[in-house]
Amino acid sequence: MMMESQAPVLELVNVSQTFGDKSNLTHAMRSISLQIPPRQVVITMGPSGAGKSTLLTIAGALRKPTSGEVIIDGTPLSSLNSDQLAEVRLHKVGFVFQEFNLMDSLTVSQNLELVMRKAKVPGKNARARANELLSILGLSHRKDYRPRTLSGGERQRVAIARAIANNPLVIMADEPTASLDGARGAEVMGMLQMIAHDMGTAVLMVSHDHRVLHYADRIVWLEDGHLEDREPPSMASAPAAHA
Repeated sequence: MMMESQAPVLELVNVSQTFGDKSNLTHAMRSISLQIPPRQVVITMGPSGAGKSTLLTIAGALRKPTSGEVIIDGTPLSSLNSDQLAEVRLHKVGFVFQEFNLMDSLTVSQNLELVMRKAKVPGKNARARANELLSILGLSHRKDYRPRTLSGGERQRVAIARAIANNPLVIMADEPTASLDGARGAEVMGMLQMIAHDMGTAVLMVSHDHRVLHYADRIVWLEDGHLEDREPPSMASAPAAHA
């Protein structure tokens, strides 16, 4: 899918990440540069241990790179203090994890409201926004349930709703389909694609699941510390959607 040219919401500029000491140094990333505009789904693939999840944590302002710069919405993250970085994570970045990371002590609706309350959204507005998102994602009938009572696909949809509750510019998704069967994985990917293309949120995703590649606008491959583009498969060869 061809995407119109827009200013990137996320940029990595010559980002490097090393682990260990001089006698046993591992280069997870070597001067990686990446630009992601709004409305684009970028899927990062590569062998296990290549540093894909590390890339997400750096891009999502959870980890500082060894060198290089991360820029979100035009602001270099190196210029921000810890409180300002927390504000970036709260307002401009949404996170979706393989294991959902929902709070079972709260209802589905309360899980969404919690992240909005942290962003100082008034209670009435937070409830209205939670109801809106759950309706969009087909979960209105589950709003008063505890996450542990839901299916894996439903829990991941709740996690996606939570990730977009504060209208972030970019979503970081770490293996969001890994624990789901094919039908539920396709459902989750369809929602992430809808959020990108219809709502304008960029999506940077890590996955080992080749079934999700048809949802990508761009595929990048991370191996031996280097990042390179791969051609997305044509939509004509995509598997049929599940009912």
